[in-house]
Formats: sequence, C-alpha cells, structure tokens
Amino acid sequence: MLIPVKDFRQAKARLASVLSAQDRIRLARWTAERVVGAAAPLPVFVACDDTDVAEWGEAAGATVLWRAGMGLNAAVRDGIETLARAGIENVVVAHSDLPAPSPLANLVVSGAAVLVPDRRRDGTNVIAVPTHAGFEPAYGSRSFRRHLAQVVALGLTVRVVADPFLALDIDTPEDLNHPVVTNALPAWLPTSPVSRL
Repeated sequence: MLIPVKDFRQAKARLASVLSAQDRIRLARWTAERVVGAAAPLPVFVACDDTDVAEWGEAAGATVLWRAGMGLNAAVRDGIETLARAGIENVVVAHSDLPAPSPLANLVVSGAAVLVPDRRRDGTNVIAVPTHAGFEPAYGSRSFRRHLAQVVALGLTVRVVADPFLALDIDTPEDLNHPVVTNALPAWLPTSPVSRL
C-alpha cells in the first residue's frame, strides 16, 4: 500500500473559506489515518517530503519513503519502483484524503489494474497495479481517463470499481456536505453535524 501524503500544513487549502488552518491540518491527519486503517493487512508505505508527515507515518506503523521536492506523480512513480525492487509484486496507491474508505486490500488483483475514480469520474482516488507494469502516474484534472487509457495501452486486464466510499474525497466545501462524508466527520470538526449542536 502506497499513500502519498502532502505536508499537513499545505493540505486542504480549498477549504480555507470554511475551516481554520489548524482544523485543516487536523482534518488532513484524520483522513490520512483513516486510509492507513483501511489498508490493513497490507504493509503501508508513506511517500512524503515533510518531517511532520514522516513522524506521523512512522507513528502510524508505516514505512516512510522520503521523496523531497518530487511532486505527486514523480513521488508515486518512484515509490512504485522502490516497492518493485523490494520484491512487492502489486501495489495499491490511495490518496490520503478519503474520509470513509472501504477496505483497500480487496482491490489487489494479481496481474491486473484496478481503478477507482472519484465520484465525478474525473480524478483517480485509488489505483492498484503490478509494480513491474511500467505504470506512469498522471494525476491532476481528468486523471481517470488518462490512467484508464494507459493501463489499457500497457495490455493489463482492467477493472473499474465504482465504490461509493472510495469515490469520496475531501477537496472542496461542497465535499464536506456529502451525506456519507457528513456522517463520517469527527465531532471536533466545525462542519460536522455533532459540532453544530
């Protein structure tokens, strides 16, 4: 399991209109913890370039892959290559901002690619691929289409999984209002139903 994790202080900037900087940091840590929990029983590797994230990852039981200044796509590509050299045959790559993730180990299909698009079918929240397949991460706007075209071109058997929980991420204030997200949010978050009482 490979989880790229951004500096918690820089994460969730698009939520600045509804959450304080401290609450955005806490939210980023909380969702990352949820993703680590959903990875069991897979070994977890955290790709990062921030010391606070590295300390958090080690405390969470993950192996930290320090990828300074690489950016998301390069860090994921390098992480996959590192796992391949370590003899790991398949990798699940998940974003760290999934508030209610389903079990991620279920997505491993030997020799095949599994793609989980976000709920808008624009981004790619989770990818499972063989580590030696030559997969090149291409995150950003419309990444799902790029990733789908790429795994087809690589000749991999492809499964697209429309998982309603893995499709949910938190990027915008609108995302905080999705019923599943609202029900999952911690009580300390100002936008959660409990904290509004």
